[in-house]
Amino acid sequence: MPPAAVPVIETSRLRLRPHRDEDLSCMVAMWADPGVARFIGGRPFTASETEARLARYRAMWPRHGHGFWAVEDRDTGAFLGEMGLARFGRGLGPGFDDCPEAGWVLAAPAWGRGIATEGVAAVLGWADLRGVPRIVCMIAEGHVVSRRVAARAGFAPWRDVGIGGVSLTVLERMRPAAVGPAA
Repeated sequence: MPPAAVPVIETSRLRLRPHRDEDLSCMVAMWADPGVARFIGGRPFTASETEARLARYRAMWPRHGHGFWAVEDRDTGAFLGEMGLARFGRGLGPGFDDCPEAGWVLAAPAWGRGIATEGVAAVLGWADLRGVPRIVCMIAEGHVVSRRVAARAGFAPWRDVGIGGVSLTVLERMRPAAVGPAA
């Protein structure tokens, strides 16, 4: 699926769009920030790790019909972060690996403005309209802000797991019945 086939989603303040090659420098800066990486891997990512992440995001769309979007400010076009639905193959077994995994990460200048809540709602609305019955996410212990975003989006704790010595809560969200029958 070429990048043009990735849908664009707009909200009042955001544009979720396919990643572009020119996003790489913004991605490298974001993932190199220790504050960004604190709850996602625990350490800043190298430029080559971030480039591999971009390639993985692009590969998700043709394989699964969903993936991650770059998030930009609708008015300025500034890169704010990334979010979407993934299949990372984490090896957590049925009920997790066979469901889309929601994820979101924002560059520090976008923090505290409700950007994650707005963008995640748009991603989940897109999935709901496509009949995705269940979505999971993982949040590291102590990541209070992401727990609030997940709760606002309708996620509820499902189980706790440990990956690489990090305690995580796996949350799940069922497609709301109010959306109507799956397409």
